[in-house]
Amino acid sequence: YEPAPLSEKAPTDTFVVEISALYKLPVNYSITSGDEKGYFIIHSSNGIVRTRKNLELEDFPVSFKVRATDSSNAAIFNEAEVKVEVIDENDFPPVFPSSLLEETLPEHSPATQIVQLKAQDSDTGRNGLLTYGILNGDGLKFRINETTGILYSTAPFDYEEEPTEYQVVVYAEDDGIPEKKRGYCTVVIKITD
Repeated sequence: YEPAPLSEKAPTDTFVVEISALYKLPVNYSITSGDEKGYFIIHSSNGIVRTRKNLELEDFPVSFKVRATDSSNAAIFNEAEVKVEVIDENDFPPVFPSSLLEETLPEHSPATQIVQLKAQDSDTGRNGLLTYGILNGDGLKFRINETTGILYSTAPFDYEEEPTEYQVVVYAEDDGIPEKKRGYCTVVIKITD
């Protein structure tokens, strides 16, 4: 038996699988081994397996044996294996150490690296894999490397002719399932004379 994976947030008493032995007489179902941490319980007569406590992702997958025993003769039984997987939910959005950064850039400086932004994501695997982007603003004058998070200017600035301050909103997005989550950071760039 390989039932559908459970969410790590599945509440107690969540349905897992129904075991059914092909046998002409009534049987009693029991979990015999493999569920050392006691995550599951089986109904002795209908064979329905449910969770009995909160699931800890790092303990899974769990494989356990279910035994079907002839109700009137304990010497007659058969066993089946059940393997349960748990899905790592995307719990955390990416977080920047600071939501506001201030940088200065001399006017007329050629296209250059301004700052490297680094967000943290407490999820593992795809749920913690980050991509960076620019949400708004002055996108023509700035670009960001989507993997390294380095923010660059793309052209020189003229202190007299152009704004002397730019606000660039940068996001970090994880590759989460079922949904992607984002964190944001505003970079204020002051052009100096």
